[in-house]
Formats: sequence, structure tokens, C-alpha cells
Amino acid sequence: MQRLLGLDEVEVFRDAKRILGPISWELLSGQRWVVLGPNGAGKTTFLQLLGALIHPTKGRVEILGAKLGQVDLFDLRPRIGISSSALSELLPSEERVVDLVLAAAYAITGRWLEEYDLWDESRAKALLDIFGIRELGPRRFGTLSEGERKRAMIARSLMSDPEVLLLDEPAAGLDLGGREDILGRISRYLDEENAPASVIVTHHIEEIPRGTTHVALLKNAELFSSGPIQDTLTSDNLNMVFGVKVKLSFDGERYCATSDAL
Repeated sequence: MQRLLGLDEVEVFRDAKRILGPISWELLSGQRWVVLGPNGAGKTTFLQLLGALIHPTKGRVEILGAKLGQVDLFDLRPRIGISSSALSELLPSEERVVDLVLAAAYAITGRWLEEYDLWDESRAKALLDIFGIRELGPRRFGTLSEGERKRAMIARSLMSDPEVLLLDEPAAGLDLGGREDILGRISRYLDEENAPASVIVTHHIEEIPRGTTHVALLKNAELFSSGPIQDTLTSDNLNMVFGVKVKLSFDGERYCATSDAL
């Protein structure tokens, strides 16, 4: 399998405080990772490194065969699909939803003077349809609900047909129906033969999509454990990472965790 992303002894410092690392980790083609950990564990920083949004203080970040810091990011970023609340806040609220999706083909935040062909427009509308918001295409992005924004952001992240998909808490803040719907749509898309490899960050075991192959557990800004999900996602590991005794269950497709004291 091809190595798509790699962190080699990576550390990130802010104001002389280490907020991530040292971490060594890699994503191979065909893998579907989930990243779990408590607040402050470094999950968002981890994803920002993978998306070439920040540079490491120490160590090497390899993205699609290129070393971060030695490659033109404008060439690299269209090959990486990213959806996060931080990116959502940077998008112009007055832009039409369909145009925000279209603009992702050029890895820019809004439509300007670029030219798009019928294939681009058809793909943008198809992605909105896949994530259940085709009718919202003409709406202004700033008028969408939280759940609608998340769907639009995921559709946008896939517009350039990326080799890697990075999703930061795609189901956070959604009610039960919305959570299950969006997780189902993500799983079905990633089940496709030519789907990108993926990394999904979440706080909650119940938000791990069906079909996830690997898990990385972060604790205190370090990689506590990582590997195939059936071997790594255990009650003992969750107890150590989250500091609470939990009972982990798996129904063949999805995971669930409850307090062992109940």
C-alpha cells in the first residue's frame, strides 16, 4: 500500500509549550482512520498538520510523497479534502452554497473569476445531493443551520476528488437523527471503490463511522496507541486515555461506550 501521509518524530510548540508530540504515524492507501482523545489531547493540531495548515516545530511531515516545507502548498492542497469548523468560519457567509463547493476545485474559499465547466457544476450538485442538501445550493452559506453547514463542508471537501479526506468532528453538535444520517452518508461514500483514504477526528465512540479500519488514541499531546481498530480500541485503552472506566461494545458495524459504573 502507498504511504499517503506520514509524521516522523513530529513536535509542535506554541509559546514554548509543547501541544503535540513527539509523534510518528502514517496513513496508507485504503485505510480509514479515526482519531480519539479527550479535550486538549492534540487532535485538532494533529489534523492541521495532515492538512498542511500548519508546520511542525520539529520533525518531518510527509504529504503525498512531498516533505512539508519543500513543496508548493497551492499544488498540494487540492489533493487533500478538509472539513472543519475552523475552515467553515473562514468562508464568506454571503457566498452561495453551490459556489463554495465549486471553488474547492481550486482550493479557494469563494468563487471569483475562475471558469468552471459543466462537469464541475454537475459534480458540485451531485455532492450536495449525496449529502442530502441539493436544494440548499442557491442559499447563502451564512443562512444555514449547523447541521446544514457540516454537510456543505463535507461536500466541499470532496469537490477536487482528493486522495485524502480529513474530517474534524463531522457529527459534533447534531441531534441523534442528524448524526446517524451524516455518518451513514460518510460511510456509504467511503465504501466506494475509488474513495479517498480518510482520517476523522471525534470525541465520541458512537461517532465512529461504519467501515473504520484503524484508530489513533491521543493523550496528553502524545500518541498513546494506534493500529487496527479491532485490536486498539479496547476498554482498557479507553480507560487509560479518558481516565474513566468504560464498557465498550461492538454490534458488528458500530461501537458504543458506557460507564462501567452503570
